[in-house]
Amino acid sequence: MKVSCVQENLSKGLGIVGRAVATRTTLPITNNVLIATEDSRLRLTATNLEIAISCWIGAMVEEEGAITVPARVLSEFISSLPSERIDLHVVRQSLELKCLRFEARISGLDADDFPPIPKVGDGKTYQIEPDALRAAINQVVFATASEDTRPVLTGVSAEFEDETLTLAAADGFRLAVHRAPLSGSVDERAEIIIPSRSLIELNRLLADQKETVDISINPNKSQVLFRLKDIEIVSQLLQGTFPNYRQLIPQSSTTRSTVSTPEFLRATKTASIFARDGNGIVRLQMTPAEAGQGSMNISARSEQVGDNVGEIDAEVEGEAAKIAFNGKYLIDVLSVIHEGQVTLETTTPSSPGVLRPVGSETYVHIIMPMFVQW
Repeated sequence: MKVSCVQENLSKGLGIVGRAVATRTTLPITNNVLIATEDSRLRLTATNLEIAISCWIGAMVEEEGAITVPARVLSEFISSLPSERIDLHVVRQSLELKCLRFEARISGLDADDFPPIPKVGDGKTYQIEPDALRAAINQVVFATASEDTRPVLTGVSAEFEDETLTLAAADGFRLAVHRAPLSGSVDERAEIIIPSRSLIELNRLLADQKETVDISINPNKSQVLFRLKDIEIVSQLLQGTFPNYRQLIPQSSTTRSTVSTPEFLRATKTASIFARDGNGIVRLQMTPAEAGQGSMNISARSEQVGDNVGEIDAEVEGEAAKIAFNGKYLIDVLSVIHEGQVTLETTTPSSPGVLRPVGSETYVHIIMPMFVQW
């Protein structure tokens, strides 16, 4: 292999695929990045056997070829070079690099020994706008479980039906559901479970994406491929059955409180300072308007630290109500709601609370309450 490319492009490409390089592995070659010529471009690929990321960059190809070299060493060396042309030449099992008056030789391994990167062939392909996909991922991925006691809950359920992609995540204490529009209708309904780590990596790359994203599922539903401009991400899928989350969403409530999202978030963050030593419990009390504006009190207390209470304006429909939540869960969801107002629907102190952004029908978030002595 003998190619030339621009330092800036190569450094950016290595940064993209570097997220998939294995850190702890019994297969040393997965610590490497695969560099190969393909269609008059340079393809960079890394995998940790759960997720694989490939990136194509422009290059002047004199001789075709491929090699794998340690990703960390290569990335750090390339990023230290000036923004000029870099010449890459494979000699036996080494990659020789030249940039102005800088030279290096990095020992590598045969490209044939690199794990094969799956290609999604005859499966279904769906299209979605990058902004819609980013919004959906941002509003659900934080609600996935972090422990492997129930593996399916460490992933996000993705359901393709009609003209909608529905993403859902749950960890046993909260549930987030977002409905995003697809660019076209779906012939046949499909449902898969995507590992949360794969969606987090995809989300990082969507920031610079302008073109429509292709999502392809292979026939046996064991892998999913996301195709962006000059980037492909292939992820293994989680096997199992995701809980029937729709039956967990309350269909009615006795109290509906509408508040300013920024004010609710600020008051919850303030209360969480005192909730740290009190099992993270934040208490909410909603009072309907008798003569004037209704209110929501947000408070927390700890025997060691003390207590606090904050009050914000609220439009309260129905009965007076009180409920307690984990403060972190409230902050997590309020931080991803960008609408100016949010509604909290409650029934009893022991029933789930439902949060919905005002003016949007695409998102719903359910939080299980904490049991406290009032």
